[in-house]
Amino acid sequence: MVSASTRLHYLKAGENPWLESLVKELAEKSEIPTPKLAIVPDKTPNAFVFGRTAKSATLAVHEGLLAKLNKDEVKGVIGHELGHIKHKDYMVMTMLSALPLLAYLIARGTWEVARLSGSSSKEKEEGSVKGALFIIAIIAYVVYIVSLLCVLRLSRLREHYADAYSAYVTGSPRSLESALAKISYGLSLSPKPKLGTRTFYIGDPVLAKQEIQSIVAKKDEYDLDKDGVLDERELELAMEKEAKSTWSKMNTWFATHPPTFKRILLLREIEREMESGRFTTDRVYAHV
Repeated sequence: MVSASTRLHYLKAGENPWLESLVKELAEKSEIPTPKLAIVPDKTPNAFVFGRTAKSATLAVHEGLLAKLNKDEVKGVIGHELGHIKHKDYMVMTMLSALPLLAYLIARGTWEVARLSGSSSKEKEEGSVKGALFIIAIIAYVVYIVSLLCVLRLSRLREHYADAYSAYVTGSPRSLESALAKISYGLSLSPKPKLGTRTFYIGDPVLAKQEIQSIVAKKDEYDLDKDGVLDERELELAMEKEAKSTWSKMNTWFATHPPTFKRILLLREIEREMESGRFTTDRVYAHV
């Protein structure tokens, strides 16, 4: 289904030697099977993984990612996606996402049964059954909301874990920091984000649009050198400031991905620890 909806093209051996070599190198370092590699004919900068097991996993990269990011940044993105395979995120999230769906179906079904149940001669008995069904529907709906928020929270957390893993496996947190800023800006220009597959991607098109639109509205404030263009550093600082607003914090409760600035701050913490010489393999996820 993912293959069909994204129109991806599986690479044959030797079709993109540099990318194939990079994925193989990082997969071997990660001690996971080298995933099948595919290119998506999409000009937006993004990437994702999918599959039932680590052995059958596919790593798909958008044409826009290869065109708009430099090689170090692409390496950071590949490290992030291999982190998802290493952590089996695509399987974990698929299974957990069934919980709120099940609760919603129960809530909807019992509510409709209670609403449509007709009257009979046993009015008292019918009324008690109808009341019980409404109570079950309300409880199921509360479970749906709570479980959905928990699944979304876990989804955001696992993005942080994949970011931290990329920093470790590539040895360059800065590469992914720069890549995330470019991806967020590039996705904000996408006219019609594909909502059905947004949870798979390294960057959420909907969240990117929200982040960048609020920044563009205050462009003069964030354009520190007054050259009329927000460079990478100015964009990162703007994202950080915008995400501190109360509205932005509440909005992320229903987001599949963390705000870009939070992901960048995490990577900076790891970068500082690496530069200090205190970073060790047992501290890969210490900052998450």
